[in-house]
Amino acid sequence: MKYVVLVSHGTFAPGLHSVLKMLAGGERSDIISASMEDGMGAGDFVSRFEEATKTITKKDEIILLADIIGGSPLTNALDSLSQRGLLTKTIAFGGMNLSMALTAVFMKDGMERDEFRNSLLTESKNSIGEMELKEDDSEEDI
Repeated sequence: MKYVVLVSHGTFAPGLHSVLKMLAGGERSDIISASMEDGMGAGDFVSRFEEATKTITKKDEIILLADIIGGSPLTNALDSLSQRGLLTKTIAFGGMNLSMALTAVFMKDGMERDEFRNSLLTESKNSIGEMELKEDDSEEDI
């Protein structure tokens, strides 16, 4: 199985996981989240991460999405996966957003690894932009 694993500071990963449940079809065993909450040490996060990912085996693949590159949740998750011999089965991305997570969930099983990687980055980058706001001049004052 290919898993989408979300990690973050605070409650971002569980919150995004909740949105994915709503948009991608309810409870799904292929989406996992773990977060490093305020006041939590690295050891506690690693325990939480390992508990959340305990069903992942060396036969599986992991798409690891993190809030920021170089942050403690991502680096600790990668260390944990490395110790379990799962690093070669993992691709990791920082800067996750809803578009990136949805793309990962919906496209992970339909593409080869390099094509998937490129598509994920392109989709997530293209989802970021500023909305141009204009007042509607067509309404007359009453």
